[in-house]
Amino acid sequence: MADETVADNAHEDGSPACLVTGASGYIGGRLVPELLDAGNRVRCLVRTPHKLRDHPWAGRVEIVRGDVTDADSVARAMAGMDVAYYLVHALGTGRDFERTDRRAARVFGEQARRAGVKRLVYLGGLTPAGVPERELSPHLRSRAEVGRILLDSGVPTAVLRAAVIIGSGSASFEMLRYLTERLPVMVTPRWVHTRIQPIAVRDVLRLLVGCAKLPPDVSRAFDAGGPEVLTYLDMMRRYAGAAGLPKRVIVRVPVLTPGLSSYWVGLVTPVPAGIARPLTESLRHEVVCHENDIERYVPSPPGHPLGLDRALALALQRVREAQVVTRWSSAAVPGAPSDPLPTDPDWAGGSLYTDVRERAADVPPEALWRVVEGIGGENGWYSFPLAWAVRGWLDRLVGGVGLRRGRRDARRLRVGDSLDFWRVEEIERGRLLRLRAEMRLPGLAWLEMRVDDGDGGVRYRQRALFHPRGLLGHLYWWSVSPFHAVVFGGMARNIVRAATRTRNEAERAPSSGPGPGPGPTSGPAAPSADRTAPDHPE
Repeated sequence: MADETVADNAHEDGSPACLVTGASGYIGGRLVPELLDAGNRVRCLVRTPHKLRDHPWAGRVEIVRGDVTDADSVARAMAGMDVAYYLVHALGTGRDFERTDRRAARVFGEQARRAGVKRLVYLGGLTPAGVPERELSPHLRSRAEVGRILLDSGVPTAVLRAAVIIGSGSASFEMLRYLTERLPVMVTPRWVHTRIQPIAVRDVLRLLVGCAKLPPDVSRAFDAGGPEVLTYLDMMRRYAGAAGLPKRVIVRVPVLTPGLSSYWVGLVTPVPAGIARPLTESLRHEVVCHENDIERYVPSPPGHPLGLDRALALALQRVREAQVVTRWSSAAVPGAPSDPLPTDPDWAGGSLYTDVRERAADVPPEALWRVVEGIGGENGWYSFPLAWAVRGWLDRLVGGVGLRRGRRDARRLRVGDSLDFWRVEEIERGRLLRLRAEMRLPGLAWLEMRVDDGDGGVRYRQRALFHPRGLLGHLYWWSVSPFHAVVFGGMARNIVRAATRTRNEAERAPSSGPGPGPGPTSGPAAPSADRTAPDHPE
């Protein structure tokens, strides 16, 4: 893909031109369509433009390749912009993430000032009043510092400070959801009694859009919260009620530190410990809004801000309808491989191990593709479930994402989607699905699945590739290669069988309509027509 894709997004009504960073992430991916619907022109600064290709709004925006730590690419992205949204952070990139965040914020603010940008908007974290900054978690401390740097940039800046954001796919919602659903009897740390002020993602987006038109003399931080102050324990009980679950039994223990809590959360929920830790650390102190001044500039419409029960109901509705627009895992895992796929077995980049499988399929190519695109998540990986489960657990133990991320949508994939411990790197609808591994590995790994429809009939082709890193990488490949016949061979065989079974069932019941989805080892049912994006972000 070209380094820069330009869409014809000129507006004649003088609407602000908005630069959005983090458009491939949870908030950014939802903010872009909201800005467009509000009549704004939008440009996205992303490291990998390819990831935005399958978003329904991609053809309506300008996409610029770059990184917030690179002054030249930020300068290109800032040119001609009126408003710039800073929705990125370096959390999880290593011990120096605070230094990276600091450098990126300085570059962003400086280039905005040089480009004549009229407004910066930043979504940060709500910090507890009266607590010295040195006592804050590194996550909150860095968020607060980024806000100060942008406010000192010389460009009018609005810093929105939010605590827990409730919305389908948000890390906070997923953590709350899985803790409550999976543990009818919970042994909980003391932070469940900390008072917090959650806010619905719909209200966060409404405020972010409204900040684009703040008066030029307004440059300050604003607290942003919902209408209720409650404890995390209250939130779990309210979630149980919204989800129709029996009353939960809560037992508090004082020994679970934030570090231990993050591993506890990582064990029970899809949120890995590396992301759970900053969430739990942020709950050590009370995070409650101390002002609501943003209301003077961005007044709430009737029914807003949403209460917790309404926010939970909307999030659950989107989950049940499989209309989760973005998830906490939408952004790539920090440190995940980003090298291009070696497309030739004689790749000049070094050693490359491959495992290639191929099988004839006596089914229409569409039937085979439906199984391929529905792989992972609840449908499983079609071979040796125990081996996949063990690999997922091992990945969690070393701080990886494991298998619990599942899928954003049970039937449809798009470039950039997380898929268990893979990420969709390329998809050619009906023909190719390429996944890039994001589990912890001593090297780079890909898995390709192809549906070929040629003169020889329909064939399923599968290729696993591994580029080892050092001696450990070579040892890793040779240690797992004896299992490939079972894992990869069984996978190819069972995918074709699932497509055949689905075809046969459809032929036996042509007028019965689509039935319920299959079990974890049988493959997905035929998907419905492409869904239309929901009218609202939640």
